Amino acid sequence: MAFYRQDPEMAYCLKGLLDRFEKEGRPYLQENIAITCIRYDKQSPSTSSGYGTGWNSNRFFYPASVVKIVYALATQVWLEQDLIVDSEELRRALHEMIANSNNDATSYIVDLLTGTTSGPSLNKSNFQAWKIQRQLINHWLDELRWPEIKKWNCSQKTWNEGPFGREKDFYGKKNENRNSMTTDGSARIFESLMTLEMLPKLASEHLIKVFHRSLDPVSRKQDPENQVDGFLGAGLPLASKLWSKAGLMSEVRHDVAWWKSPNKNPMLTVVFTTGKELVKDQFLLPALSSELNKLAI
Repeated sequence: MAFYRQDPEMAYCLKGLLDRFEKEGRPYLQENIAITCIRYDKQSPSTSSGYGTGWNSNRFFYPASVVKIVYALATQVWLEQDLIVDSEELRRALHEMIANSNNDATSYIVDLLTGTTSGPSLNKSNFQAWKIQRQLINHWLDELRWPEIKKWNCSQKTWNEGPFGREKDFYGKKNENRNSMTTDGSARIFESLMTLEMLPKLASEHLIKVFHRSLDPVSRKQDPENQVDGFLGAGLPLASKLWSKAGLMSEVRHDVAWWKSPNKNPMLTVVFTTGKELVKDQFLLPALSSELNKLAI
């Protein structure tokens, strides 16, 4: 059972949208997309106050940069528990990881959270110890005991070109140990941040600011990698407020977005897509958010 209340009307509308978009020239769309969409009946929702629907929402996808949401939350949890030391460099890396999706900053954050570093291949005993350390984020996720994130893998860094050395060894010969996440779990993780469930209020508010996206056309034009154009935010009214994290690479185009449109309550939508054609499709996600936003109350 999902953490949100099921809404039959939303399920009917979502299926209709997928049928329509598939017929418009996206063959096999419904096999290559996962969606979780939740609307809230309050301006300041709490956990378990949303109701929505999903499509392939428990199917595992390679998350690309969406995994950085998990690393950002883990960073704040580690800070609250005094497991790591706060610093200007940490704050700079956290901002770069989310605001600009910087992979070098992500590498620094993962090293800090797990006490590991990249480098050449290790001998068997040292590599075993290294792998145990690198699983610390997964152990934290397991301790949450949320069924939506069961069997997730959030232990790998993100790359511009790809892993080398011990990082490539950790991926496995067939990349079988790559990161993997679901849209339902991603929605629950992001909801836990936006509703102040996961962290104390001040810590949550600080982190939430990092996820804020500008919908201003001028600002977006000045930043081609704004994580809005080609993603869910591009389909929203310009007066909306948006917090999001996109993921894009050669295999996938994803987005996790929480928004508030004028005179409407918040909405949370997660979309994962896979396949070369959908990766290049810069119109699908904005079209989805435009239509789904009509369901907000």
